[in-house]
Amino acid sequence: MAERWQDIWETIPADAVSEQFITASGPGGQNVNKVATAAQLRINVFRLELAPPVYARLKSLGSAYLTNSGEMVITAKRHRTQAANRLDARERFVSLLQKARTLPAKRKKSRLNRVGKTKRLQGKKIRSAVKKSRGRVRPE
Repeated sequence: MAERWQDIWETIPADAVSEQFITASGPGGQNVNKVATAAQLRINVFRLELAPPVYARLKSLGSAYLTNSGEMVITAKRHRTQAANRLDARERFVSLLQKARTLPAKRKKSRLNRVGKTKRLQGKKIRSAVKKSRGRVRPE
């Protein structure tokens, strides 16, 4: 069973996370100019103490959010309230973390049967003959 995002959020150290609210464009009408409703979540990725493969996957998945100092900055401004934007930012980070923790599926080698192999070789012979016929014209 999949873990709830709140349970995963509880495992993140408090000193690795900082939140602040900023003014944002988007829904809110005239209120958008007065109230800081967008949530900006900063997570120090090094403080999470992730395993190297998980860190590498998180780095590739969230490269747009990662700074040079190892902080992941997620800005949420979809909603009109601070609380909703805070939850949105947290959910987005936890979903990135969950994707990074899951192992990618191993690729299985494809296998051709005997009929498929002979068809492929026959096609190669036909293609080879076509290309050979495109050679230089020899004067007779």
